Amino acid sequence: MSRPLSAVDTLIVGAGPAGLTAATYLARFLRSVLVADGGDSRASWIPLSHNMPGFPAGITGGDILSRMREQAVAYGAVIEAGRAEGLKPSGDGFIAVLNGRQVTARAVLLATGVVDHHPDLPGVERAIERAIVRICPICDGFEATGKTVAVIGDSDMGVREAAFLRTYSDRVTLLHVGTADALTERAAIKRLGIELIETPIETVRLEGDRVTALSWNGAFRAFDLVYSALGTSANASLARDVGALLADDGRLEVDLHQRTSVPGLYAAGDLVRGLNQIAVATAEAAVAATDIHNAFRRAEGLTV
Repeated sequence: MSRPLSAVDTLIVGAGPAGLTAATYLARFLRSVLVADGGDSRASWIPLSHNMPGFPAGITGGDILSRMREQAVAYGAVIEAGRAEGLKPSGDGFIAVLNGRQVTARAVLLATGVVDHHPDLPGVERAIERAIVRICPICDGFEATGKTVAVIGDSDMGVREAAFLRTYSDRVTLLHVGTADALTERAAIKRLGIELIETPIETVRLEGDRVTALSWNGAFRAFDLVYSALGTSANASLARDVGALLADDGRLEVDLHQRTSVPGLYAAGDLVRGLNQIAVATAEAAVAATDIHNAFRRAEGLTV
């Protein structure tokens, strides 16, 4: 068994679509790459994606990740289970701790994503796997066409998501589980024909293949599926360690080459402000990996 890597050209933190795409690019650029795999990617939750380019019959999140891992490893990228910690600048690069040892890297790409605020419902993880509870109307709103749809929200974010889903169904209900004053877009709700039920989260139930909620008149309403619009939190602790500039929502600010405000530190995927989409994440990763390689070339005097 080979010894764990302790010095690489690039340390990639996160083994989701963004991190694995960047690993493939950099390995094919003949750069040494170590990917710190801190756990399940959000992509692993996808029961079947029909908007992944090149897979018209659909593909599961697990298969997407498996194929990407296989491709990265085939070109020499090393993927190691474990969470990178304690990132700090060192000379012309960075030092991080992975599984108890120091790893030095000339550049670091953060692809740590975000954490969803799932509704506090018994069995919600299984319901997501079965596509009864969903977290991305941009990904799979098409599959809600003509169905009875509920959106769980605690702010105006729920209104915006319900409005988006009106493209696909005229039977959209907003289950507002927050405080009354957190909902300011009541006029828009009425104008768009969205039903509003203000109810505590405790009255929402997952029962078999349906989601039910207690309505204002004491009766339970059933829905074919429900979207969670409770937001996310960015996994940005390593970026904070080195003082990278964050946006108001806690995600990382980057330039057109995916460079953060800290030289040599890049970010791609859901951690960066923008659409939480695999296609976007892989595109950002390709941009970041290419800029990292070109920065190395400039440092090595290999440009004209």
